[in-house]
Amino acid sequence: MAPRTVHIDQLHRTITLTDRPKRIVSLVPSQTELLYDLGLSESVVGLTKFCIHPAAWCQTKTIVGGTKKLHLDKIRSLEPDLIIGNKEENEADEVKTLMNEFPVWMSDIYTLADALDMIRSIGKMTHTELAAEQLATGIEEDFKQLEYEASSVPPLRTAYMIWKSPWMAAGNHTFIHDLLRRCGLMNCYGHHDRYPETSLEELIRLRPEIVLLSTEPFPFNQEQASNLRQVLSETKVMLADGEYFSWYGSRLKGAPTYFRRLVNEIRNSGDFN
Repeated sequence: MAPRTVHIDQLHRTITLTDRPKRIVSLVPSQTELLYDLGLSESVVGLTKFCIHPAAWCQTKTIVGGTKKLHLDKIRSLEPDLIIGNKEENEADEVKTLMNEFPVWMSDIYTLADALDMIRSIGKMTHTELAAEQLATGIEEDFKQLEYEASSVPPLRTAYMIWKSPWMAAGNHTFIHDLLRRCGLMNCYGHHDRYPETSLEELIRLRPEIVLLSTEPFPFNQEQASNLRQVLSETKVMLADGEYFSWYGSRLKGAPTYFRRLVNEIRNSGDFN
């Protein structure tokens, strides 16, 4: 019998795995990218249609549906010995069905600390502990430097918009909220929980200094940013790379550099100092 190991996921569930999983299905784009960066190309057999990084995997791995509409029969046909999902991004009923048949490790990410714990845990499960620890440590150190730099100037009042029709923002108790704080941006919707619906009237009333229009999940573009500038004439409106603000895997290794460049651009474009 193959050696077995016991692991605890971020929902505090216990799962038992073969010593080294050889058939992994990833249900979350940011965690798929992490598996690639940990060198697990041979082990990953399935992913979702939204797992666009690395691009080559979209052609060589089995697509098992979308993050919230999985093709369970396709997953079963892959006979995975590990499925990796996320509480927020995957549908609970589908995940529960898979839990009854396969080892399913679930992440639950609200802060950078949660993301670093996830990276280290996946490294341990997949026997890539050294690479995962080096990645997590590097991310942690880079964010500490970013926060130190941000602490020297007053935070900028910021609204981070994730959807249009209806307008929706990132509120408190979200990964985006935690990253905004770390790069020196104070969330105007921090008094709301999760992802509140809002309106242009409320946005005007909140008087943010900055509005960031995320490129995902709603694909905001420059034309929409230009239209919003006409409504918020005294507010800086910019597009924000949604992958850096909401992907909590190895994409984080480039996030501090991106945040530094974004905030410097904001501060250099107006009287924010």
